[in-house]
Amino acid sequence: PPVKPIIIHRAPWLVTVAGAGPAAGAVAVAGGRILAVGEFTELRSGYPGAEVRDHHNCALVPPLVNAHIHLELSHLAQPGPNPVPGSFTAWVAGLLARREQLGATGENVVAAARQTLDQQHRSGVIALADIGNTNTAAKLAGAGPLVLHFREFLGLTRNAARENLALLAGEPEMNRCTAHAPYSTHADLITGLKKRARQRGHLFPLHVAESAAENELVSSGSGELKDFLRQRGFWDDSFQPTGIDNSGSVRYLHQLGILDERTLCVHCVHVGREEAGLLAADKARVCLCPGSNRFLGVGRAPVGLFLQHGILPALGTDSLASNRELSMWREMRLLHEDHPDLDPAAILAMATLSGATALGIGQDYGTLEPGKSADFLAVPLPGGIRTPGQLLDYLVTGGPAIKPVWI
Repeated sequence: PPVKPIIIHRAPWLVTVAGAGPAAGAVAVAGGRILAVGEFTELRSGYPGAEVRDHHNCALVPPLVNAHIHLELSHLAQPGPNPVPGSFTAWVAGLLARREQLGATGENVVAAARQTLDQQHRSGVIALADIGNTNTAAKLAGAGPLVLHFREFLGLTRNAARENLALLAGEPEMNRCTAHAPYSTHADLITGLKKRARQRGHLFPLHVAESAAENELVSSGSGELKDFLRQRGFWDDSFQPTGIDNSGSVRYLHQLGILDERTLCVHCVHVGREEAGLLAADKARVCLCPGSNRFLGVGRAPVGLFLQHGILPALGTDSLASNRELSMWREMRLLHEDHPDLDPAAILAMATLSGATALGIGQDYGTLEPGKSADFLAVPLPGGIRTPGQLLDYLVTGGPAIKPVWI
């Protein structure tokens, strides 16, 4: 077979997200894989015939992983100022109305989704967990990021659960399917969906403890979400599972047997110490969406609590229906603003390594290490960065102004 050319990428900063802190260094690649990472002189002597490419004033960084997005809602970008007026329930009602008015499928939906996907790739995103109720994502296949698409099911009444479980039985074998949220999906449907995902080894992402209204519904079977669901004809009083003492969505899902290392709990804003302990004990994954949480005014996720329990959450942008701008760099910056005491190295790991691990693609992405994919980023740096601390601060606070170059 032909010899694959070896290229050594050298830069003043190397951020491997794999233990060692940022330092000058180089990455040797061949055939789409990383061969070695380390000091330039070592790599030069190890691969004497390799081509050397210098990335002046840049940091070499792993590609970003967006662990939660809804590409098919891209055409529903919210006009007007931020945040959305009213409550979480008012936003849900408004979103449904806009979707009915503008349509859930069609060329405009696909075009807006493609635009979002292209923008994600340009900003340095290598992979996304995309949630949708339609087949929009299937029309987006092609170059660019790896899109792990999940078809989302919901229905809170017994009849809706029955109908959806029948639909689920007809889904093509390898299609990934998941539940929307505890407040919108009957226990039988969540359980049936998770059973199917377990049998196939699929990830199971769902919205968990996003709003206080959700926790109120799941805990007491009352509140504004219940009133809204009843008004829309989505309620038949079968929701509250008998004999289960619910003190929030995490405990509810734990007692249904849904939480494990292939369950990705998205948002997790209204989670207390005991529930964080349950997430850790069940080895469940967590994905935070600070931009969406801020846009909807639902609160801030207790990141410190997750870290205390050994959970390093992934990060996601959510959709243009609930976020002003879809940028993983901005999500890092907002997380840093919301939690200034968080270590910037941990924030960067959340946007790279944690996302890759949660999505089950850690063998290829998440860090700069031998054997991993040679798709990574050169991030141009402003003047004045002299220390590892200054570099990490820039990467997590630079926001959408950061314009990475794909290597």
